[in-house]
Amino acid sequence: MNKKSLILDLDNTIYSVRSIGDELFASLFELIESSYDHSSSIQSIKVEIMRKPFQAVASQFNFSNRLRQQGINLLQELTHEGKIEPFPDYYIMKAWEVEKFLVTTGFLKLQQSKISGMKLEADFKEIHIVDPITSDKTKKEVFADIMERNGYAISDVLVVGDDLESEIKAAQNLGIEVVLYDKFNLYSDTTLIPRISDFGDLKRFVV
Repeated sequence: MNKKSLILDLDNTIYSVRSIGDELFASLFELIESSYDHSSSIQSIKVEIMRKPFQAVASQFNFSNRLRQQGINLLQELTHEGKIEPFPDYYIMKAWEVEKFLVTTGFLKLQQSKISGMKLEADFKEIHIVDPITSDKTKKEVFADIMERNGYAISDVLVVGDDLESEIKAAQNLGIEVVLYDKFNLYSDTTLIPRISDFGDLKRFVV
């Protein structure tokens, strides 16, 4: 394989947040809906919470400092109980003999519970949870650290994720090749970045 390493995002890249979101975030949605400390409808907020880190959503919808902190306090203790089903095409990529790293942003307990729910620990050489509440580290810094510790050249690595402003931007800032995983066709107008909706289409970027 031409690439020695794949770095993958978690949410909406390995599994669909929508598949667990309504139940998982019920208490958060109730908190937001009962508050007037934001600038949009609860439905618009729900859509974005399924796609982006809470802090980004709080800024996007002008949450008050009080609502933002209440949400953080709730999410810091939230976990998912039970099994989560990855996207079916995840298993195509899982079998490739290339070193894989999982790098995800979110609340530590919550992200770890999702990883455990999918039994992903054995699939990756390393798993990194970037929790903005407990660390100043960014995905860009994690990517750079992975390359340095493992002796990878920039050309050895491919970053795959669903968020243009998170892992895709972080990788591009380091000069790393990227592929946008767009399972729900949210970025149909994106033409400057390679885009796939199935891991079966990823192999041509790896081999």
